[in-house]
Amino acid sequence: MTTFLPQFRLLLPKCGPKHGPLIMRAWVAAFGVTSLTATLSLAGDAVERDLLDLPAAATHATFPEPNLTQVLLGQKLFYDPVLSGNQTVACATCHHPSLGTSDGMSLSIGDGGIGLGPDRQLRAGETVPARIPRNAPALWNLGATDITVMFHDGRVATDPTAPFGFQMPPDRPLPGAVDSVLAAQAMLPVLSPEEMAGQPDENPVADAVHKNDPFTAWALLAARVEAIPEYRQRFGALQGDRAVTMPDIANAIAAFIAYEFRAVNSPFDRYLAGDDMAMSAEAQHGMALFYGEAGCSGCHAGLLQTDQDFHAIATPQIGPGKGGEVPYSDTGRHMVTGELVDFYRFRTPSLRNITQTAPYGHAGAFPDLQEMLLHHMGPVDSLLTYDRTQAILHPLPLNDFAALDDEVELLDIAAANELSGIDLEEAEMRAILAFLSALTDEASLKGRLGVPDSVPSGLPMDQP
Repeated sequence: MTTFLPQFRLLLPKCGPKHGPLIMRAWVAAFGVTSLTATLSLAGDAVERDLLDLPAAATHATFPEPNLTQVLLGQKLFYDPVLSGNQTVACATCHHPSLGTSDGMSLSIGDGGIGLGPDRQLRAGETVPARIPRNAPALWNLGATDITVMFHDGRVATDPTAPFGFQMPPDRPLPGAVDSVLAAQAMLPVLSPEEMAGQPDENPVADAVHKNDPFTAWALLAARVEAIPEYRQRFGALQGDRAVTMPDIANAIAAFIAYEFRAVNSPFDRYLAGDDMAMSAEAQHGMALFYGEAGCSGCHAGLLQTDQDFHAIATPQIGPGKGGEVPYSDTGRHMVTGELVDFYRFRTPSLRNITQTAPYGHAGAFPDLQEMLLHHMGPVDSLLTYDRTQAILHPLPLNDFAALDDEVELLDIAAANELSGIDLEEAEMRAILAFLSALTDEASLKGRLGVPDSVPSGLPMDQP
């Protein structure tokens, strides 16, 4: 497949086939997917599973064996604001089970806010210089043994040739060994000023981050945790009298996430395990399309529906961006590799519990699966006609659409697109949405342990 690079900004790929997405969008706006009247028989013959290249069902080997002492410690740390510079933000603030392990927003407010998701507000007297620049990803199945890549741009990944076995950003090298790629990932949010660290002159952690001294920032946070008697006791049960380090904290948080947020008992999983009646006929038809002629599984591959690779599909860029030639740009994987072919590529997300994790896209541009599927039908059409009212953002005096207002940047995103689009009849679209719903593990949604009543620091937790 030819990839159009941004320097060929006038060579836009073709719009979606037959302009289907624009026509379909008009129908959806007028009537909604479930009320369209065209008929395509989905009942009748069952799907011949042997004709589809379906993944194997989940087994005990899908996830690591948990150390429950470590898991219970990680639960407390996950919900405790003690790990943020100003001691007001926890991991759970942007990854809460009540909001699908994300926060229901296109882009989050981290440090400086209070509350969860759409109800989050700025603390009295606070100002926020920028939103968190990318959508808070859901945590479902991130502890699976096959998961090797973290973040939208893959800047943390399993790499046997890297120090301690994990690729990290050059300015954020691991200070010691960690147990998993998920633990390596957990080292970084505490260093983000917008997420957890705070701004310079607000606290010593933020000051260390501002000086590009992650080792001091990590050490300060570890010392905080060490000084809390209950944490000292819990870590002592795991590692004796050895001083607590940030890798120890990250390992515990990762162990909790891996245990708590497993979602492999959906109707689709039961179907894979041999229950032909676990999914409706419509969902089975959607599965046949997904793994067949619609080609969805080309990227959304395997048991968890992700190839863990990176693709440019012209998703709209909103918010502050990650910097580049223009500050509001986000060139995705290119920021990690520097390779021209990686412009505007982002990691393929897993689709487990996908109905619970809106909005969608690296910047959360699409509020529901229907709109995300329409985007896949014709990415460039969708980008160039993007309805900005779809973005779910806290009201702040920020220019969230600078990238879309910059014609050159907009055309660069379009030119990098490598997804040709797909033709779907309305009933086929409805069937795929039914299949995506069948990826929801209802029993997983509240987590296995749930939210603790309190945390060892005694700090207040953000509440739904």
